[in-house]
Amino acid sequence: MVHLALLVIHIATGTVGLLLGPVAMRQDVRRFVSAERSTGVISAWYRAMVLLICLSATGLVIERRTDLWWLVPVSVLTYGLAVLAKVSARRRHRAWIHGYVHGQGGSYIALVTALIVVALVVDGPVSGPAELIPWLAPTVIGTVLIEVWRRRLSAALVVSGTCRY
Repeated sequence: MVHLALLVIHIATGTVGLLLGPVAMRQDVRRFVSAERSTGVISAWYRAMVLLICLSATGLVIERRTDLWWLVPVSVLTYGLAVLAKVSARRRHRAWIHGYVHGQGGSYIALVTALIVVALVVDGPVSGPAELIPWLAPTVIGTVLIEVWRRRLSAALVVSGTCRY
């Protein structure tokens, strides 16, 4: 019963997190360009979903799959990235744009990677050395997209006159 409850929470919050992530990023960019110094409400909901995803993943590992213990620190780091985005946007340290974009984007890459790995490796047709592709492809592609986003955000903030650095 506990396993089923954790699984339902994990799947539901994972779905909501995957849907909210891009919307939160878009809302935050609009807020930053208009000189807001914090992330928006949708980002707060996104962070809450990431926290619930990470907590339910930890519960599932403890309850049923202790062989996947290494996913617990990955969960902590994933939530840490989402928090890094919030803190970077609020504090506006010298590299705040890097912190925000890589934090928000990195936490989203973790969600996408988990979805793809479960679909293709755990419950799907991919096995053997090919399993590395679903594990690594989201990070490789996502990192390039994050860097493009960071450069565009930096340029937009300079044009709007809201960039402090």
